[in-house]
Amino acid sequence: MLVHSKKGRWATWALFFALFLPLFAVPLLVIVAASFSTNWSGAFPSGPTTEHYGAAVRGESLQALTTSLVTAVTASLLALTVGSWAALAASALTRRGRRAVDALFMLPVAVPSVVVGLAILVAFSQPPMLLNGTRWIVILAHTVLVTAFAHQSVAAAIMRLDPMYEQAAASLGARPSYVLLRVKLPLLLPSLNAAAGLCFALSMGELSATMMLYPPDWMPLPVQIFTATDRGSLFTGSAVAVVLMGTTLLVLLAVSRIRTRASFR
Repeated sequence: MLVHSKKGRWATWALFFALFLPLFAVPLLVIVAASFSTNWSGAFPSGPTTEHYGAAVRGESLQALTTSLVTAVTASLLALTVGSWAALAASALTRRGRRAVDALFMLPVAVPSVVVGLAILVAFSQPPMLLNGTRWIVILAHTVLVTAFAHQSVAAAIMRLDPMYEQAAASLGARPSYVLLRVKLPLLLPSLNAAAGLCFALSMGELSATMMLYPPDWMPLPVQIFTATDRGSLFTGSAVAVVLMGTTLLVLLAVSRIRTRASFR
């Protein structure tokens, strides 16, 4: 839209494809191609098959996919609740107070996720909060890692809200709880949906901290992909990776559809 000449638009599109194809499209296409192959010894894969997908949607892979979905949904809901509550509470603070809250929530993403996993492992391996060896320590780690994104998304949306809506409701005698539930939160709904989708996608792909924490009966799908490729099962791992990408994309499309409907209301 900012380029008005025809040559400029063609140059912009050419630059876009020159960057998009090698950096984003080609790696994904390679994984998809490998998932349908039994051998890759030359420039292109050979031995087309769909057997890898049979293994990717049953047995341990299906259980791992269910584990990832439960973990991601639970962590996203917890992160959205905590992050939104903190953003709403911080909006009443001074600028210095808001910066302090932002820094606190951004700390887990400012360090490598493996450090967060180690910290949680050490902190919750002793009574009275003994979570080591349970699914809850994995869900807790994912929640800690994605809460920052929920908080930042909601906090930015709060800063953009027009205070006139709240002032008008308060001037008509509405209680603070009513203003929050019936005025402020509906206005924040698109941002809440976007934050939920982002948290879900990040949780579905989280590996580093999960590798340190997961118990044998709660193995998320990224861990299984890493395990399969580490054993040399590259083609099966590629099929499982495609299933992970497809599932995540479907959920994000559903969230986007909900956000679009909420925006038109």
